[in-house]
Amino acid sequence: MGKILVIGARGRAARAAIAEARSRGHHVTPIARTTGPAADVVAGDVTDAGRIRELAAGHDAVIAAVYDGGTDPAVFYPAAARALVGSLADVRLIWVGLASLLPGRDGTPLMDTPGYPQEHRAFYLAHQAALDTFAASTLDWVSLAPAGDFNHADPRRTGSYRLAPGDPTTLTSYADFAIALLDEYEQPRHHRQVLGVV
Repeated sequence: MGKILVIGARGRAARAAIAEARSRGHHVTPIARTTGPAADVVAGDVTDAGRIRELAAGHDAVIAAVYDGGTDPAVFYPAAARALVGSLADVRLIWVGLASLLPGRDGTPLMDTPGYPQEHRAFYLAHQAALDTFAASTLDWVSLAPAGDFNHADPRRTGSYRLAPGDPTTLTSYADFAIALLDEYEQPRHHRQVLGVV
């Protein structure tokens, strides 16, 4: 049984990862900025390197699925990445990324392909800044994102997935995405890479 710290525990991707990890018998420490009514959620801010270092002690990996709607993403994501790099020297990071940054079949990032929505480009670039921070470090990290988008209408767990290039026509349930996250935790085959899941 492993020990996993899950940051962003109130979000859908993190909740699915927590459920999948516990179903496999792993010990999970869920982290969120505020604990609220959930008795097992521990308070912690992903941008606070000292707090994350304290919480990550004794864990094998961190799954980070983070978002802060009240902060400029151009500030939040680089700050989160710097804090993770500064606090996880010996702990593997599995980062929940964005489809927009994935290369499509021709190698072009989805966000740069014709017709791709651009109204959230600042958000895409903020996520890219986080990946650039990871890439410039010695941290053992991998970023997984749905190859297209999450399937909000159909939450079913099919029990299967595949790694794929970016493809905006595809949908992946949170439950199936969580399988990919936990498989990468249990059998870490990919390092310092950005991968799509469908």
